[in-house]
Amino acid sequence: MQRKRQFREKRQILSYRMRLTDKSRTAVIGLWRKLCLLPTSRKVSFTAAGLSLFAFGAAGVAPLAPNVADLPVVTITEELALPDLSTQINALRKASTPFVVEEHVRPGDNLWSLLHRMGVNDPNAANFIRKDARARHLVSLRSGARVQASISPEGKLLSMQTLLDSTGNQNNVTNLVLEQTTDGFNSKLDEVALEPRVEMRSGEITSSFFAATDMAELPDTVTEQLLEIFAGDIDFAADLRKGDQFQVIYESLWHGSEFVRSGRVLAAEFHYNGKRRQAIWFGSADGQRGHYYDASGKSLKKAFLKSPLPVSRITSGFAMRMHPISGEWSQHKGIDFAAPEGTPIRATAGGIVDFSGVQNGYGNVVIIKHGPVYSTLYAHMSRIATGMRAGTRVAQGAVIGYVGSTGWSTGPHLHYEFRVNNEARDPGTIALPQAVALSAAELPHFRKRVADITHRFAVMSPNPVTLASR
Repeated sequence: MQRKRQFREKRQILSYRMRLTDKSRTAVIGLWRKLCLLPTSRKVSFTAAGLSLFAFGAAGVAPLAPNVADLPVVTITEELALPDLSTQINALRKASTPFVVEEHVRPGDNLWSLLHRMGVNDPNAANFIRKDARARHLVSLRSGARVQASISPEGKLLSMQTLLDSTGNQNNVTNLVLEQTTDGFNSKLDEVALEPRVEMRSGEITSSFFAATDMAELPDTVTEQLLEIFAGDIDFAADLRKGDQFQVIYESLWHGSEFVRSGRVLAAEFHYNGKRRQAIWFGSADGQRGHYYDASGKSLKKAFLKSPLPVSRITSGFAMRMHPISGEWSQHKGIDFAAPEGTPIRATAGGIVDFSGVQNGYGNVVIIKHGPVYSTLYAHMSRIATGMRAGTRVAQGAVIGYVGSTGWSTGPHLHYEFRVNNEARDPGTIALPQAVALSAAELPHFRKRVADITHRFAVMSPNPVTLASR
């Protein structure tokens, strides 16, 4: 009975489809006859309508696509052999593929600890490094130095290289290379030129100058250069206040992708106390000889530095005062700079040592003559620098001793005297000779340099600088 019912349903479906097909055929023939009697302009519209109807009807009576769920599914199973790990390891060992290792020297490292951390287990290499004059530089590498090595899977050293500081041109370094050969190890030193890149930093003083340089991520060597460059103009302990600003352009020296060290300050600018001080390096084409000038071409090199200490504070000026030991009211014929014991003391100008030793209440003292008229005195030193004997010639900024509290002193400080014809005078009231400015022939080239520096300063400070109020 069920089969008869299914057969009857199929006949009804087929009969219904045939009737639809006959009706469609009759409708199309009738439509065609009417179309032939219409004007040409209306034939197009009716033709389009008829074709659309025919397409719709064809789509309606077309048989449906088979159901995907009814399609046959075939499952194929195949076993794959897993790779043997030990076989691969043995193959790598037979191939002797070297490993490249890079490490940085850490504080307290010695040769053994460095080689051990790099995975080197090679007594022959260690012995060669200890005995070879060039390779022995590896024993005394500075902290942070980068060392690269090629090592065999057994831990044997194949090659090693590192950069050494060059004693000549600061823009060069020495590349130390160790290589294993059939006859053992050999070493060589190659001079390598560093690539200079320009770095720009700016900062604002919120507490101290050194804190501001740390916030600006300024390298210590660049900070030290700033202290030297502006030593004749700025007292970094007394002149700078919160809100004062600075901008620095300097070189960084690279070997490929490795930073080696910071280079020379190319330009710097300070805005403080309603003033602006600039320093622009200008010199020979190779950059080895030159001086710092302000934007007008006037040399920043002064006959005398403003302070014999890089950073300090004045505790007693050139004035009447109550002597801290005798208790008497008297003229203080110098300037006292407070600083921690051991702080280096610089010669404020070039000259010849006139006296070096112990002298009454001055304690350890050095006196330097700067020509027939001027002389300077530095007292209460903890110790005098090596080689500071009478008759020794010293350069401006050279270290001549260290802050202490010898002689008549109540605490670590430097007593500094500026003398004219052997008479102590207030250095702030003396009109000192100025350094020679650029010549007329050099000024056009210098102005081009100033234009470039000014543009870079503008990039770092897009808004006008507001000077700090006192």
